[in-house]
Amino acid sequence: MDFLTLFGIYVAVVLTCIALVCKYSGHQQTLLGLLLDKFTGIVSPWIPQCIQSFCYRSMHRLFHQRNNFFLFLHLLLEVVVYGEFSYEVFGFCLDMGTSSISLSIPYVLLAVKSYLFYLCCSRDPGTLTKANHTAQLKVYQYDEKLFQQGVRCSTCQLLKPARSKHCRVCNRCVQRFDHHCVWVNNCIGAQNTRYFLLYLLSVCAMAGDIAVLTADMLLQAVLRTGLLHAHYIDEQGEQQPAGPIFIIQHLFLTFPRIVFMLGFLVFVFFLLAGYSMFHIYLALINQTSNEWFKGKGHNCQHCHPYSAHNCRTSYNPFRGFYHRGILINLGEIFWPLCPAQKKEN
Repeated sequence: MDFLTLFGIYVAVVLTCIALVCKYSGHQQTLLGLLLDKFTGIVSPWIPQCIQSFCYRSMHRLFHQRNNFFLFLHLLLEVVVYGEFSYEVFGFCLDMGTSSISLSIPYVLLAVKSYLFYLCCSRDPGTLTKANHTAQLKVYQYDEKLFQQGVRCSTCQLLKPARSKHCRVCNRCVQRFDHHCVWVNNCIGAQNTRYFLLYLLSVCAMAGDIAVLTADMLLQAVLRTGLLHAHYIDEQGEQQPAGPIFIIQHLFLTFPRIVFMLGFLVFVFFLLAGYSMFHIYLALINQTSNEWFKGKGHNCQHCHPYSAHNCRTSYNPFRGFYHRGILINLGEIFWPLCPAQKKEN
């Protein structure tokens, strides 16, 4: 199996895993989720029903019931990446003259990320209880589009404050609900959104920094061995200059684990960078991802049928009802509102 075939399989596996996470974590409308739906519809007639049932139950347990699978997977991937970086890349970088300060940055970022990860996992996201329910009803006004007065949670049997939602995974109503994150096994709500945003940025910085150091190490290896000016004999016996594909194949054969680690880090960086930018944008306009996805499909027919107020305009997902300016919006993320700070229109 040549390098390109192996790399193609690697890319397909990574994209499939990303698509599965998108589909079963409640974001079916993403491009990868839609593609996976179409692919599933094509191949499902050829798959035995027992296998389909087993896969459905397994996906349901992973994404719709609280469990530590993704938490442990997250830690395992982190151990593998840092183990490879410390075991091979660190020594190569030292030999090639990389400063100790530059090589220590990934470990500082790891410490920061681990602390933020702990906060995301352990901090209460803003659970609504009978004790704080009356106070939370006063924090946000109802927009009478996505959130209407008088709506009661069918599970908790509490009147739903504006911007709250019942999480089926955690079985609780959460103030300013954003989403349930399987990677931290916790909801993201009013009280831990700031930790989640900082956590995403720290993971991006960590992946990007290790990727840059690894890419620099491989580049130095190419320059020192003179591969840019090398030649090889092709199948016809003719001498050919070493192009990018030849150099990549050579690096893959020489440093297979490092190349795969670099590819994984590049995928993680761009995936999380896009996801982080989306959540930063939502923070700037004071929206949650729950409001974003609900607002994109909102029309008057979706309003609560028993609401005394009818929608006269469509909901704008690009500028929410709770937008009060960038600085105030960010302040609300990092210093969540309490009932005494009720927002006025």
